Amino acid sequence: MSSITWYGHAAFALECAGMRILIDPFFTNPDMAAAAEQGGVDLILVTHDHGDHTGDVAGIARRTKATVGAIVGTTGHLEEMGVPAEQIYCGGFNMGGTIACKGAKVTMTQAYHTSDTGSPAGYIVTMPDGLVVYHAGDTCIFSGMALWGKLYAIDVALLPIGGHYTMDARQAAMACGLLKCSHVVPMHYATFPILAQDAGEFEQLLAAQVPTCRCVTMKPGETADFSR
Repeated sequence: MSSITWYGHAAFALECAGMRILIDPFFTNPDMAAAAEQGGVDLILVTHDHGDHTGDVAGIARRTKATVGAIVGTTGHLEEMGVPAEQIYCGGFNMGGTIACKGAKVTMTQAYHTSDTGSPAGYIVTMPDGLVVYHAGDTCIFSGMALWGKLYAIDVALLPIGGHYTMDARQAAMACGLLKCSHVVPMHYATFPILAQDAGEFEQLLAAQVPTCRCVTMKPGETADFSR
């Protein structure tokens, strides 16, 4: 069984059999930052170089000695932020590439957004127990999601719903249909005033459009267990 913890915005921890992956470590609450490091971190994944996704990566990487995975180009920016070069996985990887960490496999996918370095990305993580988790990163909906849904039996999709900078509730609900995921955890909302402030609209649209997909709406700091 794998567990997923949401720390707010796009920050998540994925854990299975003592292996922990942290994605996009940016925290508006110091308590969430401290909690994210508890139990250690084996791998930190960064989707793109915006500060609301990289804000705490350097400090956590140095303190936990975690390996850091990111796209080529953005890895140089992370080094400038203070991530030790020796902790960056092979200097970075790229779209469609897969890296491994303690029984987990991570495949980088495209995302449609902006980034000052490299390109925005998402990740499909196959956990040691076989659970498949898709973190979309910051993105709009795109037709290629259907291809990832065919290539991988996605158990849990972590999707932005906040709008303005990413897809909104309507796009995210349709994305679940393309991905054919069995569960979805909404993210990237309520952090800033300009974003959607709750997941209510998304929950309603998902129930109407993709009733086979279960929405798991979390509060920051909450953990949910998932199994295949």
